[in-house]
Amino acid sequence: MSTLANSSNIFWHECPVGKTERHKLLNQKGCVVWITGLSGSGKSTLACSLSRELHSRGKLSYVLDGDNLRHGLNKGLGFSAEDRTENIRRVGEVAKLFADAGLICIASLISPYRKDRDACRAMLADANFIEVFMNMSLSLCESRDARGLYKLARAGKIKGFTGIDDPYEPPLNCEIEIQEKDGVCPTPSAMAGQVVSYLEDKGFLQDQ
Repeated sequence: MSTLANSSNIFWHECPVGKTERHKLLNQKGCVVWITGLSGSGKSTLACSLSRELHSRGKLSYVLDGDNLRHGLNKGLGFSAEDRTENIRRVGEVAKLFADAGLICIASLISPYRKDRDACRAMLADANFIEVFMNMSLSLCESRDARGLYKLARAGKIKGFTGIDDPYEPPLNCEIEIQEKDGVCPTPSAMAGQVVSYLEDKGFLQDQ
């Protein structure tokens, strides 16, 4: 996915303290919770609620928010297909490092293209990549659009906006799907609870 050439003079250096030791120290297992969905689907709301719930349980997590990352790590990247791919690649690499450190990394990005998300999944052992699909209708997302981005996109003032004039490719085999009920997005605590239950069932919240 990267356009940068690889040097033949780079070698991997192993350290004596590894992932197993870090898991024991933190009493949890590192993983990536990748939250994907349309703008306004509740990704950031879920990410923050999930992080708060994990913190209350004494579990260490870190949120990688798509908008926040464009202020630093991904500053300078636009919204072309190529820039979106590089944006996701960078976040995937950082998320991989957080997971290796033993943290529960919560990545919250639209990440509209299936191939880009799958490439991030391929960076980790499959069981350690937990894809969460915020399956909210476009109409619901537009009604929740506090920043008025959909309105601007429909007026042609924002080009390449996901869901309007750029496609969103939903996951085919996500681990968790969060759906609207009667046209309403579930509460933050309910969404976080659904993800925490999955993490508990799969043994990520303890080192055993």
